[in-house]
Amino acid sequence: MIRITDEIAIDDGEISETFVRASGPGGQNVNKLATAVQLRFDVRGSPSLPPDVRARLVRLAGSRLTQDGVLVIMAQRHRTQERNREDARERLIDLIRQAAVRPKPRRPTRPTLASRERRIEGKKRRAGVKRLRTARPSFD
Repeated sequence: MIRITDEIAIDDGEISETFVRASGPGGQNVNKLATAVQLRFDVRGSPSLPPDVRARLVRLAGSRLTQDGVLVIMAQRHRTQERNREDARERLIDLIRQAAVRPKPRRPTRPTLASRERRIEGKKRRAGVKRLRTARPSFD
């Protein structure tokens, strides 16, 4: 089990990892070893995620989400397979933690009387400046 928050934990069986050859650092090993990790997590089919977290995660994932609702995270920053694997899992955990935070509801507010008066005064001042710039016929 991977603990995300106090309420959310994901079973290891819900995550699948594929190892592929990485571009980037690795020296001669880059052509021989599959060090990059492609982590897949089925967001829409996960029983571990509450519906509201699932909806926010789908929105946060963006282009990393496939048509089937599978989140794909590619990790190839490090030279070793194990470090890339940890990096991919950490990125998944961070993404789910972001989705677990409920957004604060916006409370509609109205501008104060003083702020409305300041706005109108600024507009009048600006209109006066522009009025002074208008071309007037010169009598030379």
